[in-house]
Amino acid sequence: MSKQVLIVGGTSGIGRELAAAYARQGASVIVAGRDGARAERTAEEINSETDAGHVRGIAADLAKPESLEPSLSGIEHVDAIVLAGMRRDNNTIAGYDIAGATELAIAKVVGYTTVVHTLRSRISPTGSVLLFGGLAKDVPYPGSTTITTVNAGVTGLVATLAKELAPVRVNAIHPGMVGDSPYWAGNQPAVEVARARILTGVVPTMRDIVEGSLFLLENPAANGVNLDLNGGHA
Repeated sequence: MSKQVLIVGGTSGIGRELAAAYARQGASVIVAGRDGARAERTAEEINSETDAGHVRGIAADLAKPESLEPSLSGIEHVDAIVLAGMRRDNNTIAGYDIAGATELAIAKVVGYTTVVHTLRSRISPTGSVLLFGGLAKDVPYPGSTTITTVNAGVTGLVATLAKELAPVRVNAIHPGMVGDSPYWAGNQPAVEVARARILTGVVPTMRDIVEGSLFLLENPAANGVNLDLNGGHA
């Protein structure tokens, strides 16, 4: 049986690129996103691009954790779970948006945990889970109040899930700016500001983050790791 991979937040950006990478390797990939129709379209696109034919899309909304069990009920077995879904949230203390903060916190803390809880008995003993955090956990900026908090929370999730799910491995990847991602591509002024703060002077790409993700998902010695991938932040 081919490797079974679930990518929640796989309809765009890094999640989509990771889904395509696994499809090229011959894995059976499930792409999940808030919009089921978009997830199905993304799966069809990846199948076309990779000549794979074994990628499918489903709806799964991390911000509605009570809906995740029925959404994931069709998954009988999984070898790798990637939790890449997130919400953008520009939220200062002075102008605190409770609704936005709540949605982000639920999606990335409760939602991530609920996916793992729901599938815990269906994960291969040699399988792995990868959570997505981010540089904001260590480098806050104006408006990052909630993002910094939840990304720091991801490190706590790695610690507890690695113990509770053993022998299943659990890791997290924490990218900084990813220059060719849909969010940043085309915003060259912001990319250049980031480049000036990166010790290598090279802004990471989606391919860089995909390669780091594959390492954490596939290397049997990688467990309980929070991997920062940002080129070194000055």
